[in-house]
Amino acid sequence: MAKKRLKRQVIKKKLFNKSRLVILDEDNFEEKFSLKLNLMNVFVVITIVSIIMITLTTYIIAFTPLREYIPGYASTQLKREATLNAIKTDSLLEELESNQAYIASIKKVLTGDLELTKLSRDSIYVPEQKETPHIDVNPTEAEVKLIEQVALEDKYNLFEGAKPRVSLVLFSPAKGHITEPYSSKNKHFAVDIALAKDTPIKSVAAGTVLFADWTPTNGNVIIVRHNDGIISVYKHAASLTKEQGDLVRSGEVIALAGSTGNQSTGVHLHFELWKDGYPINPTQYIDFE
Repeated sequence: MAKKRLKRQVIKKKLFNKSRLVILDEDNFEEKFSLKLNLMNVFVVITIVSIIMITLTTYIIAFTPLREYIPGYASTQLKREATLNAIKTDSLLEELESNQAYIASIKKVLTGDLELTKLSRDSIYVPEQKETPHIDVNPTEAEVKLIEQVALEDKYNLFEGAKPRVSLVLFSPAKGHITEPYSSKNKHFAVDIALAKDTPIKSVAAGTVLFADWTPTNGNVIIVRHNDGIISVYKHAASLTKEQGDLVRSGEVIALAGSTGNQSTGVHLHFELWKDGYPINPTQYIDFE
């Protein structure tokens, strides 16, 4: 026990034994600085400095941009930009798919490529159903023959027998003689109107220009989208006065008549009218002559 007590006293004496740290001038041994200290003070100071350094390093890593310079730590700004770029990329992909579908539809309008097998009377116009009492009526033999005759006549007439719902008031794009009428049987889903060169061509209703450019087949073409799913198409124009994305009013001049494109047979307007993706006869709604 005495030995242990003696060791403790020796250790305590060493820890608290005061020493002096002196800085002397080497040339004349003049005292410049002196400091009284002991081992315990040195240990406490080193411990405090270590804790401060550890705390400061932890703060820099956790809360300051300086951590970006430490290997293995990613930049917060880079993560934020990567997230925003991923969101933008997803939106762009959706917009691209929508534009591709839209361009495919416009291509069908320009080329007249229409899948007739998908069309029927009911696909264009569905009459309103009225509630009527149930009446069991068997058709007579004459009525059966009449039904068969009408069905045979309408077998290849998919558009002219049904009149789509059009709530807009449509104005004539130009006044002139119709040289080739609308004919679903001949796959001519338009009317050709003979006009003098540079005759103003007007929009049939207010809308937005979907397409306005030159094509090898149809020359200068402008397509306008109106309300209620209606699209009007004007082909073979000499020049266009509107650009894609422009807003047009009813009766506003959008082109000048001409004879452009490989399929043009003279100065005229090739005019098409579409409703919900299906062609309709413009003469049912517009008086051209």
